[in-house]
Amino acid sequence: MPAAIAPLATKAGIPTTSTSHPDNPIPEEPRNIPHVSTGQIIPNIIQDSHSTASNQSISAPSESDSDTAETPTTEHSDDGNGQFDGVALKKPKATRARRASTALISESSEDVQRILGNIGAGGTQLVEKVCCGGGCCLSQPLSRAERVVLNPIKTPDNPAYRSLNLKIRTLALDSELTNIVPLPEKTVSFGPLSSDLVDVQLGPKDHPPKFVQPHPPYDVFRAPLHHARELTKAGAEKRTYHFDIDVTDYPVEGGDVDFVVGGAIGVCPMNSDDAVDSVLNCLGIPKPIRDKKIMVRTTTGRWPTIWGDEKARELVTTRRELLKWCSDIQSYPPTKQLLRVLAEYASDPHEKKILTFLCSAQGQSVFCDLRTGVHISIEQLLQAFPSSLPPLDYLLSVLGTLMPRFYSLSQDPTISCTTRGGDCRRIVEIAVTVHESNDWKRGTRSGVGSGFLQSLADQVIAAEQQGIDPKTLDLHVPMFRGLMANPLAREFVLDGPMLLIGAGVGIAPFRGFVQRRLKSANCANKVWVLQGVRDSLLDELYSGEWGVHEEQVKKVVQSRKGESRYVQEEVRHQADLVWFVINALDGRVFVCGSSKGMGEGVEEALIEVAMAKGNLNREEAKEFWGRKKDAGQYIAETW
Repeated sequence: MPAAIAPLATKAGIPTTSTSHPDNPIPEEPRNIPHVSTGQIIPNIIQDSHSTASNQSISAPSESDSDTAETPTTEHSDDGNGQFDGVALKKPKATRARRASTALISESSEDVQRILGNIGAGGTQLVEKVCCGGGCCLSQPLSRAERVVLNPIKTPDNPAYRSLNLKIRTLALDSELTNIVPLPEKTVSFGPLSSDLVDVQLGPKDHPPKFVQPHPPYDVFRAPLHHARELTKAGAEKRTYHFDIDVTDYPVEGGDVDFVVGGAIGVCPMNSDDAVDSVLNCLGIPKPIRDKKIMVRTTTGRWPTIWGDEKARELVTTRRELLKWCSDIQSYPPTKQLLRVLAEYASDPHEKKILTFLCSAQGQSVFCDLRTGVHISIEQLLQAFPSSLPPLDYLLSVLGTLMPRFYSLSQDPTISCTTRGGDCRRIVEIAVTVHESNDWKRGTRSGVGSGFLQSLADQVIAAEQQGIDPKTLDLHVPMFRGLMANPLAREFVLDGPMLLIGAGVGIAPFRGFVQRRLKSANCANKVWVLQGVRDSLLDELYSGEWGVHEEQVKKVVQSRKGESRYVQEEVRHQADLVWFVINALDGRVFVCGSSKGMGEGVEEALIEVAMAKGNLNREEAKEFWGRKKDAGQYIAETW
C-alpha cells in the first residue's frame, strides 16, 4: 500500500477539500470553478481589413517569469535544429501585484448546435552551461615552465575581442600546444558559370533559393502575409506578435496530411542584410561581385539544402544568397573546426596563436566557456581577429546550416477563413515571441527567426499607422507545413476533460484546442486553461480571443502577501482540478512552454499534487505521471 505523506496534504498551495483528499479514492470534479456555456461564443470570421484572428476568450492567466524560449526550433524556435533565438534580457520594472486564474469551458448539445459552422479562426533553445562535447576533462594545462611568460601574447585591441572575455593570461607565443584539431576538409568551392547558364533566373529576393527544400520534392511555400499585430502592450518584458498567414494555395501533398490542431509550421528565416554585409565587409569581398551569379560546388553533405540527400552538388546562386539563406552566421555556437580555419588564415602571429590555442587541449576549458556562453556571431569573430581573412567558400564549409524555426499554430486551421474580394482565403495563425541576446556592437540583437518575423510585423504596423493598406506591401513568409511528430497534435482527442497549462507563447496551441473542442464537443466535455503571464496588463496573450466572454468566466487570484505567482503555483492551488482531470475517463493534461523554469516547475508541482492527493511518496508520484505519459494522458511539449 502506498505510504501516506500526510504533511503534504496541508502544505501551502495544495488544499485539502471535500472533493479531493487522500481519504477519498475517487476524485470528483471541483465545485468552485467558474462555468460558462458555449451560448456565449462569438462568431469567428476574420475580416479583410484588419484580420485580428478571431475567437473571443476563455483563458486563465497565471503568473510566470519562466517562459523564456525561443519558437520552435521553437525559432523554436527559432529557432529546433538550431531553433535557438537568443537569451532574453531582463529589464527592471516596477513591482506590482500579479494574478493567476482558472477558467472552465463546458458545452451543452444545444449550445454546440448554435455554433457549428460559425467559427473561423517559439530559438532557439537556450544554450545551457554544459560541456560543449569536446570534454573539459581533456583539457591540459600549459607546462610549469611556461607559466613564467617570457614572450607573452599581445591580445587584439578592439571591442569585439574584449567582449569575448577569453582567459588566456599564461599563453605565450612560444607555448607548446598539443592535440590541435586538424584543418577540416574544404567541401565548398566557387566557379564561373558556363555560357548556357548565364541567363538562369534566380528566385525572389524575399524567398530562399529553390534548392532549399524542407522535404523534397516539395518546395518552401511563398505564403502571403495577410496581417500581423503585436499581442503584448508597450512596456512588456518580451514582445510577442501574431501573424495571419495565407495558405489557400499551399500545394496538395497527398494523403491526409494537412494543417492540424496543435500542429506547427516551419519558417525559413533569412539573415539580415546588415549582418550579411558586415561579414562580406570583414572578408574584403568587393560589392560588385556579392550579387554576381556563380557556380557553387559541394563535394558531400546536405548543405546548402535543409534535409536533402548527402551528395555532391552543382548549383547556380550568389555569394549573398548563400550567406543570407543557407548558413547560420549568428545563432550557432562556434566550433573548433571554424576556429581552426580562422587560425589558418590569420596573418598576425598573436591572433593565430590565440585561435590555435582555442583548438588545442590546453585551451579546452577556455573554448568551453566561449561555446557555452552567449552566442558568438561570425561577424564578432572576424572583427575580433581582423587579420584572419579565410576564403568565403572555405568559411561556408565549416558554418552550420541555417535551419527552419518551428511555430505552433494558435488556432484550429480546419475552421479558419478570411474574406478577400469575395473569396474565402484559408489562414493559419502563429504567435512569436521576440528573443534578444547581448551583442557586443549593438547592445542587443534579435534572434534570427523571431527577428525576421518581427521585421515583417513592423512593416505592417508602420503601414497602418500611415493609413496604408499593408496588403499593398506584398509581404511573404517562406514556410512549409510541419511534418514532425508533434505530441500536442498527435495526442489531441475530443473525448474526456482537458487541462491546458502554459506560459507565454506556449499558450498559443491551446487556443486551437479550445476552438476545436467548442465546435465538436458533446455535453460531457470540459476544458480548463491555466495561463502564466508576467504582467496581466502587458503580457497576457489573446485576451478576449478564445471563444467566450472572458470577463464572465475568470476567477482572479491575487498574489499572496505581495509575492509573485507563477503558473506552477497555480497548479498547486488547483490541485483538486488536476487530480480530477488526470483520473477521469480519457482525461488529459497538456503542458506547453519553456522547459527551463516553467516546464521544470510545473512538473515538480504535478508530482507534489500526486503526493498530496494520492497518498504517494515521491518515487510513486513520478511513476504515476510516467504511466500517464505513456498512456497519452500527460503530454508535455517544452523547449
